[in-house]
Amino acid sequence: MIIGRPKFVLASGSPRRLTLVNQIGIEPDALRPADIDEMPKKGELPRACANRLARGKAETALSAVKLDDEISGSYILAADTVVAVGRRILPKAELLDEAAQCLRLLSGRNHRVHTAICLVTPKEAFRQRLVETRVRFKRLSEQDIEAYLASGEWRGKAGGYAAQGLAGSFIVKIVGSYTNIVGLPLYETAALLAGEGYPIHFGWLNAV
Repeated sequence: MIIGRPKFVLASGSPRRLTLVNQIGIEPDALRPADIDEMPKKGELPRACANRLARGKAETALSAVKLDDEISGSYILAADTVVAVGRRILPKAELLDEAAQCLRLLSGRNHRVHTAICLVTPKEAFRQRLVETRVRFKRLSEQDIEAYLASGEWRGKAGGYAAQGLAGSFIVKIVGSYTNIVGLPLYETAALLAGEGYPIHFGWLNAV
């Protein structure tokens, strides 16, 4: 534990979310990935799905944190990112066919990336925000799709792509937060933490 600031737990096993939290000067005291069913419910809209899953991850992490004396009373941050074309929620691609289907659907079109963040305060109050970013992909050739599939970068990514990687070359336009597409909108996360009394600038002194 780092002395001099409240404890902070990231309820995620995502290397991208950890990197983003580190980017704003926060080193979590613990990672508590929440293993919940992330399948959308029948007819569930993208925004509602992201909000429900972020809340579920936060609740699961809180249960684990309360059993650990070293990190009980921590700030807990959970998040969930949903990629959608219209009302259609795209999967977190685990199979090649899933990723190929996602890329063909996104090709030449606009889609939306919704990330819900859920913060649990030391007093166990829940605070949520939802951030939406619009993204436009170029029209993908079969060569683009086959080469990207061969890279393996799509695996486990919502919508079958990672904006911070090779697929950045597919993005024509972004309207909204770039870090939201990567998996954690930093402006909203920092504002939410600061608003709940977390010393967001604590780690900045030696950040460079």
